[in-house]
Amino acid sequence: MGLKAAILPVTPFQQNCTLMWNDENMRGAVSDPGGDLERIKAAAAEAGVTIEKILLTHGHLDHASAAGDLARELGVPVEGPHEDDLFLIEALPDQAAKYGFPPVGAFRPDRWLKDGDQVTFAGLTFDVRHCPGHTPGHVVFFHEPSRLAIVGDVLFQGSIGRTDFPRGDHGALVRSIRERLWPLGDDVTFVPGHGPLSTFGVERRTNPFVADENFA
Repeated sequence: MGLKAAILPVTPFQQNCTLMWNDENMRGAVSDPGGDLERIKAAAAEAGVTIEKILLTHGHLDHASAAGDLARELGVPVEGPHEDDLFLIEALPDQAAKYGFPPVGAFRPDRWLKDGDQVTFAGLTFDVRHCPGHTPGHVVFFHEPSRLAIVGDVLFQGSIGRTDFPRGDHGALVRSIRERLWPLGDDVTFVPGHGPLSTFGVERRTNPFVADENFA
């Protein structure tokens, strides 16, 4: 009983939008609804979940472009990312046009997040870790009881986030992973922004960018 999650790859970028809910009350949240709103709403309806909040790890198009429209349609708040990603949120309408996405309604998150904050929905509490590098305002959501983290584009199975975008910082990204994710525990399973799940322990041993043996 407690946290349940379903991963919904959305947009041409196959970004991992995650529907999360408490199976005791069937209320939940969506992280990173980058697009394909009808699919997201259909998945929630099929699972019998009432969405009460939207969470954003960062402001890139494939993670955030549909957040404002979904929030307006459902009458729910958007929380995250860190305010340092405001420039990306503001650029979403132009970015959508540039990359052939559906038009994006302008929005601002109802709550900016910082390291050490918590977000709650459906009686569940997630800890927030600010993990800059891929973007300056990127955050990670961690549900300690379930040992589950939603990490966006910070970390992937066998790789890490790109840092060649505006205000990307490779050194900051590596520090974010090693100083703010690894201490959460090797047994933590994480949902990356793209691709398959992994655990922090596996990545500490095998990821060529951040494996412990590279920093001995």
